[in-house]
Amino acid sequence: MDLSYWLAEAVASNADWANTFGPYPEHPALAVDDARFGQAFADFTERLKDNYPFFHPRYAGQMLKPPHPAAVVGYLSAMLINPNNHALDGGPATAQMEREAVQQLATMFGYDTHLGHLTTSGTIANLEALFVARELHPGKGVAYSTEAHYTHGRMCKVLGVEGHPVPVDDRGRMDLDSLEALLRTGRIGTVVLTAGTTALGAVEPIDEALALRERYGVRIHVDAAYGGFFVLLADAPGPEGLPLAPWKAIAECDSIVVDPHKHGLQPYGCGAVLFRDPAVGRFYLHDSPYTYFTSDELHLGEISLECSRSGAAAAALWLTFKLLPPTWEGLGQALAAGRRAAMRWAELIEESERLDLYQVPELDIVTYFPVTEPLTLSTIDEASTQILRAGMTDTADPVFLSTLRVGADRLTANHPKIGADADGARILRSVLMKPQSEEYVPHLHARLEQLAGGAPGAGASPHRGA
Repeated sequence: MDLSYWLAEAVASNADWANTFGPYPEHPALAVDDARFGQAFADFTERLKDNYPFFHPRYAGQMLKPPHPAAVVGYLSAMLINPNNHALDGGPATAQMEREAVQQLATMFGYDTHLGHLTTSGTIANLEALFVARELHPGKGVAYSTEAHYTHGRMCKVLGVEGHPVPVDDRGRMDLDSLEALLRTGRIGTVVLTAGTTALGAVEPIDEALALRERYGVRIHVDAAYGGFFVLLADAPGPEGLPLAPWKAIAECDSIVVDPHKHGLQPYGCGAVLFRDPAVGRFYLHDSPYTYFTSDELHLGEISLECSRSGAAAAALWLTFKLLPPTWEGLGQALAAGRRAAMRWAELIEESERLDLYQVPELDIVTYFPVTEPLTLSTIDEASTQILRAGMTDTADPVFLSTLRVGADRLTANHPKIGADADGARILRSVLMKPQSEEYVPHLHARLEQLAGGAPGAGASPHRGA
């Protein structure tokens, strides 16, 4: 796909449309000559070079990657018009695109009925889900695992709701026995389960938690901001296929959040919230006599806490889904490549004498640590930090990683031969979101072995059999 060609076509198409309304004089208040703009643009483009190469598979750090070219073209094309999807008169075309794209998301998760819309982020999407939960269970608290995204604790404070962190098991998933003990107190109205934790990519036991919902009358909200699109791999053929049960259970849950600006190939910001029961729209009711006047249809602003929202985000998602629909045959192929990459790297790490796997990846996040001598929390922490810095600063063959701080109890429980001489340690973490990572994994692994060999305290393999 020739991005420069289609960007030029986007500008030309917008100009053709704009010309149908006739000429009008430009105002000198907004005039900028090319020479001045050229100077500013040169400074601007130079400043943008102070970034990491999110587009390249050697970047295996945080959950960052560029949008698909189709999303870029779709966003730019609509952004030139600058529609606002709050009301139908603010963005007639893009509001309809949003409805169609959200319907595709609802179908992907198995919802037969839904109420939903796009948001500017997963944080706002989760805020909306917890807002509705508060209205349905006033005075009740929200339970979420200690590995859940920090947004849940923060949004509970915003909403004046009591938040209850629940311990996790040895795989970083909510411990349901601990959850049930909390539910017995009668203080909980909503349980948040995460489909793809941001630290480890762990998928919590959504299917098993549904029985607790029936027993205790709570709502189940699924935070699938990071991992939601992996539902496309549920029960898929091949080694990349995921266990069906937790993903199938999402269709029975009360609300879902997913971020198309993660695995949906979209630019920031594009989140989404979906409710299984459309009747929850009553909690959004408000009056805006100067806004909703062009249609008797429901305006998106009437079912959203946000007011102004970019129609360009909806256009980008709609165009992307036209080409790569949220199905196994479409977008699922990109996710399958990332999962295969993670599985392959995990295998290489398990065979390594210089690196050890923290835990087997469930999705596309790989966590691991350098083998040190002595094998202690403090030496692992120091070596991980050194590897991170050495990889980022090597101009000849850089590699970009991230670190994850793990408490002593968790690290030593999973790896008993590690000496607990500190309260925790930073280990290495890599997110293989880009399908290009599948072919690049051998190089990433070889580079990490080189870096691990030069890290302080690097040793042989006393950890084997731990």
